[in-house]
Amino acid sequence: MATKQSGRKAQTNSSAFHILGDTLESAAETFEEATANAQQSAKRAAEVTKSALAIALYKACYGISYGAVYSSVFLVEILPDGGNMKRGFTEGAESALEARKKAAARKAAKGLLRDFGEVEQLQVSRKGPADFVSAADHRVEGVLLRELSKARPEFGFLFEEQGARPGTDPANTWVIDPLDGTTNFLHSIPHFAISIGLVRDGVPFAGVIYNPIYDAMYWAESGSGAWLNDRRLRVSARRHMEDAVFATGFPYKGRPTMALAMRQVEPVLRECAGVRRFGAASLDLAWVAAGRYDGFWELDLKAWDIAAGIVLVREAGGYASEIYGAKDVLATGNILAANDSLHAPLGDIIRAVS
Repeated sequence: MATKQSGRKAQTNSSAFHILGDTLESAAETFEEATANAQQSAKRAAEVTKSALAIALYKACYGISYGAVYSSVFLVEILPDGGNMKRGFTEGAESALEARKKAAARKAAKGLLRDFGEVEQLQVSRKGPADFVSAADHRVEGVLLRELSKARPEFGFLFEEQGARPGTDPANTWVIDPLDGTTNFLHSIPHFAISIGLVRDGVPFAGVIYNPIYDAMYWAESGSGAWLNDRRLRVSARRHMEDAVFATGFPYKGRPTMALAMRQVEPVLRECAGVRRFGAASLDLAWVAAGRYDGFWELDLKAWDIAAGIVLVREAGGYASEIYGAKDVLATGNILAANDSLHAPLGDIIRAVS
């Protein structure tokens, strides 16, 4: 039994960068010239690097304007398993899992874009104090469940709305927020995202955070760097608190950590250039990875808010940890993320507040 389990795990890990997928189907007729046959597609797949970004499923791109897809990237459908062909990537190329996550995010985003244009007509119900759930949440979850299950049917899921769906592979779980920034979305504020994290053996391993309004795809996988579309990301190089801009968030009304979160802001403001609150933790973390913010902290978040963003920050050269030193930040939701120079001083200020 142990031999079989280790074999399955090795097979899963091997897909991270060295196997595009075990089979390729020809792309849609509109891309027939670029993918004349499966052999040609496989050969070109080996030449794709992150500078070309997305190897997307045709299914995910259907209905999206051509301008949203990089014309230099050929489109193929990636099938999860089956067949004997091995198609290696060149060093630095994205994995099949990354391509599948991004494809699923793009497909799910189509409905969000439609709903955002007609946000006043959304049917919403009250889920808790200042915490709304929309019809858009449920639709996106359905698309992501369907698409990611095709890629790795053995992986489990942890959704914001549907909760946990254990898989047959306990080591791997998709951790998903279908609409981070719901309040922004419902108020027609174009700052929200789909967040897809892959947690492997309890540790964030890969992530995609996608803001469909700006076609901004932040993505990372352990050991392969962090990216915004086809641009490599690095955390900021600022070293002094007085030059830094930080981001934070506040718990929803009625949460017990609200008062503490408010008290933490004042001493940080005294030491830095500014504090921002934009209302989408996944994008806050993505912006730390991109060097826009110098750091971010927040209390009482959920795993689906931060799983993908943690990978982005770490792969961009930053630190992401539990504010008070607990081992599992996904369990407590108290996150501190910053560059290597500001992580410690920002944490000291925050922890001094009681």
